[in-house]
Amino acid sequence: MENVDNKKIAGRWKLFAVLAVCAAPMIASYFTYYVIQPQAKNNYGTILDPRQFPVPPLSLVNEADGKTIALADLNGKWLMVQVDQANCTETCQKKLLEMRQLRVAQGKAMDRIERVWLITDTQTVDEKIKPGIAGTHLLRADRAMLEKWLPVDSGTHIQDHIYLIDPLGNLMMRFPKDADPNKVKKDLGKLLKASAIG
Repeated sequence: MENVDNKKIAGRWKLFAVLAVCAAPMIASYFTYYVIQPQAKNNYGTILDPRQFPVPPLSLVNEADGKTIALADLNGKWLMVQVDQANCTETCQKKLLEMRQLRVAQGKAMDRIERVWLITDTQTVDEKIKPGIAGTHLLRADRAMLEKWLPVDSGTHIQDHIYLIDPLGNLMMRFPKDADPNKVKKDLGKLLKASAIG
């Protein structure tokens, strides 16, 4: 009987050990980004505390098929997000193209990143710009809800920034208006290298 009990206890310890090994990378990444933040001052983008900006229950509509989608459906990837109207101006198009190039610039790690354009009106997206941003998720969103959720720099608007959401679904970084792509690239590279998630 004692042998049976010992085997049960040993089995439980093995199970806990397996769970700890699986969970350790995610816990370490979360702890590093949101608790320690050892190099926060060296980041180009502004690190955001996800507890202050929890993702609201956005009802998004996929431009491709008209189906409703939640941002949580894209969890598991790093999301580069920009917000703008469908009549995407030159500045808007520039940011969309930069997001594509920033993803490609990560080399083998590019598959860990998805690009999202949150479109804040019901107008039609110009077909001419779609080939250049192929692979970007075009999602219709309520602007009022986005403005309540997404923080901005002083004197700017939500469409001026690129935001970064981590694979756990946390809003964790905002890049400045007219961001320097090379500096954004460095931030992304550091995050992907340090993170075991996504």
